[in-house]
Amino acid sequence: MKLLARIKTFALLALLTLTLPVMAMNLQQAMSALSGAKEQGLVGEQPNGYLGVVSASGDANEIVKLVNQARKEQYQKMAQDNGIALKDVETMAGQKAIEKTSRNHFVQVDGKWVKKS
Repeated sequence: MKLLARIKTFALLALLTLTLPVMAMNLQQAMSALSGAKEQGLVGEQPNGYLGVVSASGDANEIVKLVNQARKEQYQKMAQDNGIALKDVETMAGQKAIEKTSRNHFVQVDGKWVKKS
């Protein structure tokens, strides 16, 4: 009986190991899902140049994580190429992102999420 339980456990672990990488989101998928997540009010733009989670539903956390990693890499390169501080690039990018944000999408103002009018 114990052997059967061990085999079942091993089979379940093997199945999970094989399916987990397939379920993980990559940057391209996150970028494709971004506009839908904004439409649903799950994510929004912050003044620091990065996305934030408005409502932790669906893939919101994963989308924010992946997109923010890519943004940070871009910002670091821009800062280095132009000899300016990373913080300055982030701030400029945040202002531009908020300006470009569509009406009724979320932006962060004074630490609070609001729908852009």
